[in-house]
Amino acid sequence: MERFELDDGLKDEIRAGTLGEGFIKLVQSVRRNGKSFKIAVRPVEIGGVAKFQAEMTDDGRVQVKNFDADGMSAGLEEIIEQKGARDLHLMTAKGDLHVRVTKKGHVLVSRSAEMDREVSVKPHDRVKNLPLASFDSAPLLRVTGIADGEGKIRASMRGKYDQVNEFLKVVKETLGSFGVGLESDGVCAGHDSAKALSDSAKTLKDSNRPFTVVDCGCGKAYLTLALYFYLAQTIGFRNVRVVGVDRRDDVIDSAKKMARSLDVAEKVLFVKADLSSFSLKDVAGDDRADMVVSLHACDTATDEAMARGVEWKAKYILSAPCCQHELQKSLASLGKGGAGVAAANDFAGLLRQSILRERLCDILTDSFRAMILRILGFRTQVIEFVSSEATMRNVLIKAEWGVKPGQAGPVSEYLNLRDYWKVTPWLETRLGRLLERHLARFD
Repeated sequence: MERFELDDGLKDEIRAGTLGEGFIKLVQSVRRNGKSFKIAVRPVEIGGVAKFQAEMTDDGRVQVKNFDADGMSAGLEEIIEQKGARDLHLMTAKGDLHVRVTKKGHVLVSRSAEMDREVSVKPHDRVKNLPLASFDSAPLLRVTGIADGEGKIRASMRGKYDQVNEFLKVVKETLGSFGVGLESDGVCAGHDSAKALSDSAKTLKDSNRPFTVVDCGCGKAYLTLALYFYLAQTIGFRNVRVVGVDRRDDVIDSAKKMARSLDVAEKVLFVKADLSSFSLKDVAGDDRADMVVSLHACDTATDEAMARGVEWKAKYILSAPCCQHELQKSLASLGKGGAGVAAANDFAGLLRQSILRERLCDILTDSFRAMILRILGFRTQVIEFVSSEATMRNVLIKAEWGVKPGQAGPVSEYLNLRDYWKVTPWLETRLGRLLERHLARFD
């Protein structure tokens, strides 16, 4: 028997404990050239199918892979045949096995007293007070850098952690226990609104067709990846596909690496593209999205995300706007050349102060956005989705398709506000073709 090698009896004991009934966890740590490599394997249930999940940490870099029984058997042989100094800890219902191989190649073995532990593999066995605690998010948080190597949330990432949690809460509320109890603010064409929502969402959840989510301006992909795991593992969608779009090469390259590390690269896709020219059909095989989200897309990028959501016939649009400069240019010139004189006079004291003018522009821009979506057939709600301590940009526009487009009330409200300020919101220009027939009836 070679130095560092385990004897045949010990190898068989590790195989039986890992691949047999009562397996809880296997951890092996290897130290080589001043660096460490750790692999932790545990049984999981994914989509109702028993799997083995391996989390590998190589000098601080985390990668997660899921294996069936055959894949685990092959991987276990690599673990057993590992050379060099290492520590192995096997936990089963009957007890623990500790194996330590020293730098000189000595194999030290210890076993716990016999136990009778209950082993229960559940898909969601975490406390569900926070969305990111409703599934095993530890690998996700480490890979994205929200948590450190020990699984603790980094102080510098606490705000981002809170933002993602609160956004996921809105996702759950928007799905609304699949529509039950949601109130209608208008007539859902041809349907009883509450029942139609319930049936529709249940169909989306249980369908073999992918529930497609597009994250517009995905950035570093914290939300993109969290959405996939939350929808698949907590909400229980049978088939989920999330597409992250951003125009920056560096963030897309980084996001793709994280998806590969989490073993979800086939389900979470990242595309480097300008949102206005991005083809969902080229990536997903069709041009229909079920949910479109955007978190702090700057200025008119938020409008573009909403416009694409409308064009992709999304049922749900969730958008947390960021800075809004487009309308500020118009308000800054109010009163000049006769345009908007009434508004300029009425709000002269407010418009004189740049910080107040900026906040007014934020309110008007988001009001116009919500109104336009409402005209086009979406129930809309503007909410604060997270504490201002996490981010000052804490407004979120929540929209769900399901009311009759072009109703007189919403159209009149929009035109009255728009014409008072003598402005044309960018989103109206962007969706002019779809809005024209509704606005023309009352304009």
